[in-house]
Amino acid sequence: MALTEIQRFHLRKTVKELESYRGRHTELVSVYIPAGYDMNGIINHLAQEQGTASNIKSKTTRENVISALEKMIQHLRLFKRTPQNGLAVFSGNVAERLGQEDIRVWSVEPPVPLNFRTYRCDKEFVLDPLREMLEAKEMYGLVVLDRRDAMIAILKGKTIVPLVQTHSEVPGKFKAGGQSAARFARNRELAEKEHFKKICEYMKEQFLNMEGLKGIIIGGPGTTVNEFLGYEYLTGDVKKKIIGTKDLSYTGEFGLQELLDKSEDLLAAESVAREKKLMNTFFNLLAKHPGKVSYGKDAVMKLVSMGVVDMVLLSETLDDDTIKAFEDEAKEYNTTIEIISVETREGVQLREMGKVAAILRYEMHLE
Repeated sequence: MALTEIQRFHLRKTVKELESYRGRHTELVSVYIPAGYDMNGIINHLAQEQGTASNIKSKTTRENVISALEKMIQHLRLFKRTPQNGLAVFSGNVAERLGQEDIRVWSVEPPVPLNFRTYRCDKEFVLDPLREMLEAKEMYGLVVLDRRDAMIAILKGKTIVPLVQTHSEVPGKFKAGGQSAARFARNRELAEKEHFKKICEYMKEQFLNMEGLKGIIIGGPGTTVNEFLGYEYLTGDVKKKIIGTKDLSYTGEFGLQELLDKSEDLLAAESVAREKKLMNTFFNLLAKHPGKVSYGKDAVMKLVSMGVVDMVLLSETLDDDTIKAFEDEAKEYNTTIEIISVETREGVQLREMGKVAAILRYEMHLE
């Protein structure tokens, strides 16, 4: 499941805060609890770790670890059960000065399910799993092909997951002895068509109803890819998901990696294009139906609290407290929140016009 921009905002904020802390020794505790895991089992394990920590030679480190575990145990007792997607918990002494104590605890309910369990004491918190969630945005379909081979995969974040590999019966370039050149060419063309049809069937099977799929990228020798698309074996519903093609030297797993390397522009453009589309919708309404939009922090907040806002557009340059205030108010009225970057001209315009804009559910004309 892809993260929403508001989920990404909160997760990024937490990771940034936790990254700022460093322990003087291996005294910062990180625990990842998988979805469905018994909370009492985790609490019992942490109590056992307290006993083990009593053997730490350094008095300061020993006391900090035991206190961090106690703080974490008390925090976990507040949960009746493990949250649906699991839980990541962090605790430790984050006092800036040596000899002072500031034992704190954080818990994060991840937006996607955790499928592993971790306990670690270190000089810094274990944050890579959360960072990977931030990176794993939407899914994209990847297809690499030539006249003899093809591989279909999905891209999750930066991870390529192969799905299907197929091989054609297309003969080599040289005809068998005793076979006429015309017959050989005809057989080769028929086998090639069957190969392309099979690829299209696999693409339909894998991608047509895939939840969270944002687009498909096809790679291979340029003339072969054009030929493949020219046969029009793909159904319209699959074909409209294709966001681009790339000329490649390889197929198979090497081809998938080459396709990913060459598609960074497409993937970045997809994210930017979505933001531009949202902002252009706002600006078009502002020009043609100004009663259907609003902008400015106070004006938009007033409208949100009236329940008339369909979507709030917030600049990523806003302070955290303002974003949280809009999020809390929006939940009351089923209003969508979108975070807009300043990577586009439209995003910069939003920043310069007060950082907050809204698209209303219906036209209003307030005095």
